Amino acid sequence: MTPPLDDPSMTPREIIAQAWAITTKEKMLRRWGFLSSLFETLRNVEIILYQTYFLYWYFKGTSVGWLSVEILFYESMPFWLFLAVTIILLVLLVFELFLPTLATGAIIGLAAKSYRKEEVKGGLVLALYNFFPILEVHGFFLLSSFTAVFTVWSLMLRYSGGDSSIKQGATILILIIWFLAMIFRFFASFAEEGIVIRKSGAFTAIGRSFKLIISYLSHVMFLVLLLLVITLRIVINTIMVLLLPALAIGLGLFLTTFLSAALSYTIATVLALGLVVLVSYFLAYLHVFKQTVWTLTYLELSAQKDLDVIEGG
Repeated sequence: MTPPLDDPSMTPREIIAQAWAITTKEKMLRRWGFLSSLFETLRNVEIILYQTYFLYWYFKGTSVGWLSVEILFYESMPFWLFLAVTIILLVLLVFELFLPTLATGAIIGLAAKSYRKEEVKGGLVLALYNFFPILEVHGFFLLSSFTAVFTVWSLMLRYSGGDSSIKQGATILILIIWFLAMIFRFFASFAEEGIVIRKSGAFTAIGRSFKLIISYLSHVMFLVLLLLVITLRIVINTIMVLLLPALAIGLGLFLTTFLSAALSYTIATVLALGLVVLVSYFLAYLHVFKQTVWTLTYLELSAQKDLDVIEGG
């Protein structure tokens, strides 16, 4: 029996089951998921560390910036170690900014190929070819990210002057913008899929995503309710982003009681990086699973006739 035109052929449960099967089956997908999770986690940890350091001195009545962190490194490390750390951080910054976006294109494309029983290859081509349109979409919804909003709030506190009423009003405005950005980001959830699978431009893909989600809102919302692992991933990621810097700082301060500062901070940094890699390995499954769910849902919904199209009318 042919399914109704306004009802996708796969149920949310079937989509989730198929997405998990693809996630566990395709190693290439998990490799890209690991790269994305690793550098996204590193980026979030660095942002939290830097902004927490800036706010710490702000609440003590001193305004500091990025240069003060470099001066701290220079004064507390041998020159060779300071130079190595600075170069590594700059290289990591490039990877952190671009690799998660590259990985998104690869994961979506490879998941769609697996779903369609095609050979799962060409991840690098998919990543490079779709990089700029996906980056454009991510730029549109930058303020839907917690770390981005936290950075904006930190900058506002440190550079908006001493009037507390202005800061309170600006904080409320930032929270409102964050809430609205998250809503718009939800309705643009299929934008990356439209770019990778349909080769649409950023604006076209966003518009198509809004139309699909509004047309099948009950289907999508039921899928979101079933996909509790998304919430689990966000909770785990948030805890790790907040916990890893605390563990690294705490260990570094403890080791300085009986070791040199340079050695203490080196040990703490290596341990923190090891924890980041371990966490990213487990988050890779969740990241790929989540992205694959949206990819399969997009394919299913796109196969339906548009609800505003009336044939034979």
